[in-house]
Amino acid sequence: MTSDTRQRWLILAHAFNMDGRAASQTITDKLPHLRQAGIEVVVLSGVSGRQDTLVEHHQLWPAGPAGLRFELRHVLRRRFQNRLVYRTVMSLASLVLLPFLVVEKLLRPVESSWSWWLSAYLKGRALARQQPFDLIYSTGGAFAAHLAGRALKQATGTPWLAEVHDPFITPGGTPQTAQQKMQARVEGLICREADVAIWFTEQALASARARHPELGERGKMMLPGIDPPFRELPPYRPGPKFIVGHFGSLSATRNLTPFIAALEALQARRPDLVAATELQVTGGPLDAVSAARIESSPVRGCIRHLGRIEADPVSGLSGREQILRRMRAVDLLLLLHGEEPICAEYIPSKLYEYLWMQRPILATVHHSPQMAAMLREQGHVAVPTGAGTAAGQELAAALEQFFDRWRSAGLPDSDRTSPYTTQAAVGQLLAWAAAVRRSRPKN
Repeated sequence: MTSDTRQRWLILAHAFNMDGRAASQTITDKLPHLRQAGIEVVVLSGVSGRQDTLVEHHQLWPAGPAGLRFELRHVLRRRFQNRLVYRTVMSLASLVLLPFLVVEKLLRPVESSWSWWLSAYLKGRALARQQPFDLIYSTGGAFAAHLAGRALKQATGTPWLAEVHDPFITPGGTPQTAQQKMQARVEGLICREADVAIWFTEQALASARARHPELGERGKMMLPGIDPPFRELPPYRPGPKFIVGHFGSLSATRNLTPFIAALEALQARRPDLVAATELQVTGGPLDAVSAARIESSPVRGCIRHLGRIEADPVSGLSGREQILRRMRAVDLLLLLHGEEPICAEYIPSKLYEYLWMQRPILATVHHSPQMAAMLREQGHVAVPTGAGTAAGQELAAALEQFFDRWRSAGLPDSDRTSPYTTQAAVGQLLAWAAAVRRSRPKN
């Protein structure tokens, strides 16, 4: 073990230094605070992100062909700007890997990154032989990080802290597919063997404890938060249009339909609202449900899809930095929680960014009292969704109230700072790690 004054942690994070990826931000934002606390950090990650220059960072290719092809797409896309060259090289690589891909698909039909655990394990063992670690910290995201963490704990006897981002098991469901069964197995390993196991919502932790009572007090809940994104907030300047901003990914179960339905409901009696409102959608491509609804909607002229924001070589701003500035510029922030069982145990990472913007937030919340309480405590509007709710009417009424305030007195900044910070999360991590260290027998 290292000295009492200097800890050495091995961080296993398949997604790391990837601009705009929540799984990356959750760990990369913690590193400055860990270093400030005197932690020597060694990171093992996949190859898709940027090489870190401030900490010891090893980028590892997965061992399996599906993972190799997945990572290769990202690496080649960065390397070759010419799309024809990229497609040619990628096609040749896929052709070479094809026989191995077929075998892997038959034997292990799970997420492509699964085999990264072996690469991380082998590299972690080699690094531990050179100099032991005080803690193995797996975070994800991809379950491969937790498999590697468990294997390294078994091999080295080093305490293991596992941080689970999204729940592995859907509430009320029984694992059916190979992927679901694998995730259930990984959750079981974490609950039985991790010295500290962290979930990001109260309900996710409660569900894991119910499935695995042996987890006990080793299970913890932590809100990841983010630190203040600006030293000085960019100014908010209202314009002639009432701009509602949605930021983040969309899917079949988290789509724009509720907001579009609210606009349609208001169209007959509030044509002034509809004419003056613009929904700006920033993020990846539109999901099929949203695209179909927009195409057939009489309010489709109110919706503007801006797409994904990439790093700007002129200003030097990353995609994430540009998006944060766009969040500050809108009149109203729209947060869509989704409408599927997993939402009861999941809080969108965008919530933590929104809370720092000091702009009003209109959110749909699906079966998550914790998320609704967080929003309402900060003065925002949370509309419950699901069977037995009047979500459509409540959303339309809230939108109408925000619009009338904007048109008459404006929607000024709230001047509230978010209580959910990365610094606070790291403080919890350090306390839990210290408790584990104190409980272990002295050599």
